[in-house]
Amino acid sequence: MRWDERRMDEGGAQALPLEVTGRGGIARGSGRGGLRLPPPIPIDAGTDGEAMAIEITAKTIINRVAPGSRMPFGWTVNPYRGCGHACRYCFARNTHTYLDLDAGHDFDSKIIVKVNAGSLLRRELAHPRWRGDSIAMGTNTDPYQRAEGRYGLMREIITALRDRANPFSILTKGTLILRDLDLIVDAARQSEVSIAVSVGSVDEALWRSVEPGTPAPQRRLDVVRRFADRGIAVSVLMAPILPGLSDAPEQLEETVAALVDAGAASVTPLILHLRPGAREWYHRWLSSDFPGLLPLYEELYRASSYAPKSYQQRITEQVRGMVAARGLRPRSRPRAVEPPPTTGDQLTLL
Repeated sequence: MRWDERRMDEGGAQALPLEVTGRGGIARGSGRGGLRLPPPIPIDAGTDGEAMAIEITAKTIINRVAPGSRMPFGWTVNPYRGCGHACRYCFARNTHTYLDLDAGHDFDSKIIVKVNAGSLLRRELAHPRWRGDSIAMGTNTDPYQRAEGRYGLMREIITALRDRANPFSILTKGTLILRDLDLIVDAARQSEVSIAVSVGSVDEALWRSVEPGTPAPQRRLDVVRRFADRGIAVSVLMAPILPGLSDAPEQLEETVAALVDAGAASVTPLILHLRPGAREWYHRWLSSDFPGLLPLYEELYRASSYAPKSYQQRITEQVRGMVAARGLRPRSRPRAVEPPPTTGDQLTLL
């Protein structure tokens, strides 16, 4: 496996075991995380079994987004690779093949943990060449997936960003972000902070099938409410909207109503896209759970990873109309929380 040379092995044993404390008694989180240690031998792709955490020491943690990308941000931090949320459609699945692991079960169960993420980020933020640009998190795999309950890397990361007054954004489906609510509120007093939660549908049966490792939609909506109560505006990505599964007008109306009632600052509809790696895994799930929809997907996605523009436009306009009818101004992208006014000695990198 690639990155094997960076695994945390010492004399055949893990240097940072999956108990709640690490070297020097440093707390690594209080949740179970549902992960076991892998054997010290190389890990083969495509093997079944319990979920495992593969601990590595990363060489860098702030990553530049490729030039020409359509993403509205230039820098990212990803403390984990792979994701226990196990969303059937996740676009990041193919990135696991870069590690000589597969984009299906391996992506869901072999989680790469960058155990030095917090200390490495603090060092990189202090580098003279770092200009204080905003850093996006949750753009590849969810930083508040189950493994975060074990390792607590995000608390270290947010603390480092807050201490440097560095702006950041977080996109998540994880309710574990509530553990860091006070810290995020404190960071928003220092700089610009943007929080977004992803809820594609409030259909519980569909959620259990297509996003089996995530918190329930209603629990994610509680995250929106809790942040709103503390004065932090939360944008909601209504994503992904699944053709034939969550795109009927009555389904869209039910989801929009729940998002607005929860206090979403904005609602941004996004239609499912199926990149290589995700496409194969998603089609395998469809074949098992909704085989009658395979012809529809073959038609919609036969020429591209994206549904036809006409379909995207129709669904997007429907959602925007529903949002506007409920008195919420629609926006094409999530808006960041406005930073507070600066004072005389406050550090600001904006």
